[in-house]
Amino acid sequence: MALRADPRDWFLSREERGNECTRVDDAHADAAFSTGNRVRALVHGRTYFAELLRCVEAAGEGDLVWFTDWRSDPDQRLGDEPGSELVEVLGRALDRGADVRALVWRSQAAAMGYAHQEHRDLGDLLQERGADVQLDMRVTRAGTHHQKFVVVRHRDDPDRDIAFVGGIDLCHGRRDDAVHEGDPQTLHVADEYGDRAPWHDVQVALQGPVVHDVETVFRERWEDTSPTTRHPWRRLRDARADLDGARRPLPPQAPPPPPAADDPDDPDDPDDAADREDAETDTGHAVQLLRTYPVLGAGWAFDFAPRGERSVARGYTKAVKHAQRLVYVEDQFLWGHEMSSVLADALRNQPGLHVVVVLPQHPDQDGWFARDPQVLGRLRGVQRLLLEAPDRVAFYGLENHAGTPVYVHAKVCVLDDAWASIGSDNFCRRSWTNDSELSAAIIDRGATEGRAGFAQRLRLTLAAEHLDRLDPDELTSVDDMDDAGLLEVMADCVDPVEMFRRFAESADALEAWHDGGRVGPRPPGRLRRLPEPRLPLARQLLAVPSYRYLHDPDGRSWRMRRRKTF
Repeated sequence: MALRADPRDWFLSREERGNECTRVDDAHADAAFSTGNRVRALVHGRTYFAELLRCVEAAGEGDLVWFTDWRSDPDQRLGDEPGSELVEVLGRALDRGADVRALVWRSQAAAMGYAHQEHRDLGDLLQERGADVQLDMRVTRAGTHHQKFVVVRHRDDPDRDIAFVGGIDLCHGRRDDAVHEGDPQTLHVADEYGDRAPWHDVQVALQGPVVHDVETVFRERWEDTSPTTRHPWRRLRDARADLDGARRPLPPQAPPPPPAADDPDDPDDPDDAADREDAETDTGHAVQLLRTYPVLGAGWAFDFAPRGERSVARGYTKAVKHAQRLVYVEDQFLWGHEMSSVLADALRNQPGLHVVVVLPQHPDQDGWFARDPQVLGRLRGVQRLLLEAPDRVAFYGLENHAGTPVYVHAKVCVLDDAWASIGSDNFCRRSWTNDSELSAAIIDRGATEGRAGFAQRLRLTLAAEHLDRLDPDELTSVDDMDDAGLLEVMADCVDPVEMFRRFAESADALEAWHDGGRVGPRPPGRLRRLPEPRLPLARQLLAVPSYRYLHDPDGRSWRMRRRKTF
């Protein structure tokens, strides 16, 4: 029987968060995390959107529906039917009397490939319906607001309060499922991914006291006194469109929701009594919110983070030091020397540690000017780990059964089946220092006989998909799956090091099938080994400025950069 990890050992303390001006931990006595929560991983955009649609449709008079996003498309459908478009779903919530607000990144110019006009359209359409939408440009010169979360609070029934945190934007291209045929409302990425890019992503549903913390993250940004943009022309345009900085005051914040049971909507669940007792005695899920905010610059700073916040970087760095057997990562990137050094140090200090990383097979942009900086970033990250422990590190991409690469947009990390994180941050300098980010780090009671802990359940569910062990229709929410059945099907992967071997065997079999001309039945599995990234020296030199200042900028102060600290 595995012992539950002590959150105080793995999580940051208030002092270690490094931001004395935030109030995100004010509800936690002397801790920097909440306990008694119910946490569910929502694998794939289709699963998340369906859950979000259900929750927003249930919001009514006096309830709150607040969200942030990197990109939001007004016409993105949350379900299959007409009328499930984002702007229509939120509009109906407004009609029922809900308080709908949004902090959406304004984005850089559309000429740079960003969704500048879509964000203005969303703001215009929602403002007309009575929402309050702010186009937020409080970022560094090359920065973004990358947080993607939704908070739904119920005035008269806090047991139903819920927050969603992760990497899934409310935009085109994200509503894919385990079959990975892509979102019908496609968003073109690189040519290798086809006309309807398959998309792998994860969001987390949070219930319990942690919802109050996520709401506080929104409140801090909303109530910050710095202007949402310092550009005079943009401010004039926003004022004309009623998208200026005149934010409506927020209502008083309600107390944290009560501790959450595993299945609060099912009174006949025989485990409910024990689950509620677990929640109330701190054996439910402990959740710590990790964030990134940059140092904005002279004369411009967040009230709640005047020197920025880098608890994502600090949280990962502290937690990884505890890992002894397996670091499992699914990430859009994994760039640079500094980020990979966290994993390299762990490999050096723990001779039994293995690292598995699932990444996109190809960059998300076409053309050498856009691709070379991404390849350079990956080269710097991957080479460091391969040099440190080539036999204990493995990098994989994904493909669907048609052989089309799957774009990996998930931001997941699992350490020794004890600590897990799901959020918006990638393993790169941009996410750890320069953009606004939000991730949820989770610790629970751990695995017991016949029951998987949250971290183990998340790892095995993702592995089951990648190895083709389960029917794709069953790969929805981790908590919707039977633990005993999952542990039986994945018995040869319960041991983390054995999973390292199963991944290698599956990828090698699929590679051999491709190399042999795809003759005979396709072997089960979706894993493809990623070749070591290569880039001629001359192109590396040409890519350095773009990589350094556009793709992977540093949002720390000069003093922190010199000291190489976060």
